[in-house]
Amino acid sequence: MPVLGLIFLRHAYNRFLKVKVEVEKDLPVHPQRGRRALTKKDFEEKNSMFLPEKAQFDYLVSLPEGASIGEAIDSAMKAIEEEYDNLTGVLPKNYTIFSQDLLHELLRIFNKEVLQKANGDLFGKIYEYFLNKFAMTGAQEGGEFFTPMSLVQTIVNIIEPNHGTVFDPACGSAGMFVQTGYFIEDEGDKPAEKVTFYGQEKAELNTKLAKMNLAVHGLEGKIQEGNTFYEDKHNLVGKCDFVMANPPFNVDGVDKAKDAVKKDPRLPFGLPKNDNANYLWIQYFYSYLKPTARAGFVMASSASDAGHSEREIRQKLVKTGAVDVMVAIGNNFFYTRSLPCTLWFFDRAKERDEQK
Repeated sequence: MPVLGLIFLRHAYNRFLKVKVEVEKDLPVHPQRGRRALTKKDFEEKNSMFLPEKAQFDYLVSLPEGASIGEAIDSAMKAIEEEYDNLTGVLPKNYTIFSQDLLHELLRIFNKEVLQKANGDLFGKIYEYFLNKFAMTGAQEGGEFFTPMSLVQTIVNIIEPNHGTVFDPACGSAGMFVQTGYFIEDEGDKPAEKVTFYGQEKAELNTKLAKMNLAVHGLEGKIQEGNTFYEDKHNLVGKCDFVMANPPFNVDGVDKAKDAVKKDPRLPFGLPKNDNANYLWIQYFYSYLKPTARAGFVMASSASDAGHSEREIRQKLVKTGAVDVMVAIGNNFFYTRSLPCTLWFFDRAKERDEQK
């Protein structure tokens, strides 16, 4: 988290500088008072965070010799949290435990020209790197994989989430929301005016990463920590315009004896008998949609032809007419595992047509 916190500051500062140039060229100039001062609102209107001076990367890099870098970075994080309530308690603030030399070297590395000029979902790429290089094997063994940007973009481009409520019940570091923001901006609109993001994530670390990732891209979202198998934090059944997700594949050990599972309204086609959660997720995504809404999600290839109780659930689902298209994805798309997957797409507007 401390290293990711510095990447957060670097990327936030990149966007800050880019927007600063855009805003300054349009600022009104008074004959006596000169150019109007920049405001926090100027940056938020351009989907960027406003960074107080002492939270700007150049300020930290230029600290005089002898200054406590750890205290300065902690103060930078606190200053940002004071500006943005949704980040309260999210950013790392324990930099004083590290040596001056280490922090100085990290700041130098993240101030290289290549990072100063980097665009796109840099934060997501760094997160991806950490998953890959530092072997978060617990997450991988649980069937969780960082979703490659190409797959996220494919999902976004097919379902076109450009209005209403957008939900990801396995949101990870919020990559689906970031790509949705880009998609809406490319259409010439402002994400904050078009969509409301909701996310749920089981891991505390990922929940913090998601909030940081949204903030650094100037996006707002309601991210809650919770295990989606047992908790429906946002109560969005039947209320979503778009659902997007890359849930953990082939999860076993879900306690089906719990009332939260046995009586779950998100399972309209029944509880699969085998110890595999794929058809729990698939039903969740269907159930969250409004009657005219769309969903796109990554799923294990094995779910496409699974037998027994899963086959029965799939048959009921297909008969609704809501299954719009399925896209087979080959090996080597994931960075930490070589496994094929399938992209599923629901369109409940077509379900209505089928039933007519």
